[in-house]
Amino acid sequence: MRKDPRRRDSAAYPFAATLEMRYGDMDVWRHLNNVAAARFYEEGRIRFMDDLRKREPDYAKQRFRLMVAHTAIDYLAEGHYPHPITVGVGIAGIGNSSYRVGEALFQQGRCIGLADVVLAHVGEDGPAPLPAVVRETLARYLLAPLPEERAG
Repeated sequence: MRKDPRRRDSAAYPFAATLEMRYGDMDVWRHLNNVAAARFYEEGRIRFMDDLRKREPDYAKQRFRLMVAHTAIDYLAEGHYPHPITVGVGIAGIGNSSYRVGEALFQQGRCIGLADVVLAHVGEDGPAPLPAVVRETLARYLLAPLPEERAG
């Protein structure tokens, strides 16, 4: 995550939500608390998934269960109260039975953190292949390539 420059570019994310930072989101040094940062990623991811259901009727009709299989967070800079946080969200990768959501936190125009969350599709007996319509929908929300990759 950290080494991929597009991950720090807000234009790479096909979805964004701006969230208010609360006084209680600070740590004792008046920085964004690491647990609060995880909540911002979660809220951004949930808003993204809700937006998919609104924009993508075929996706919304699907009945499938997802579980968080892995979360990784890189803290890049301090966040400060009371400035709003914008969460950028996109799909970073699609596998057979899971997909990876790529997220970034932006405050005052700079990237202050990155997260990857792997969501696994589960059936009655454990991992199950993602439905085709889910894979097709997610592919439309992949993180954008870097400008030089777009040109080539």
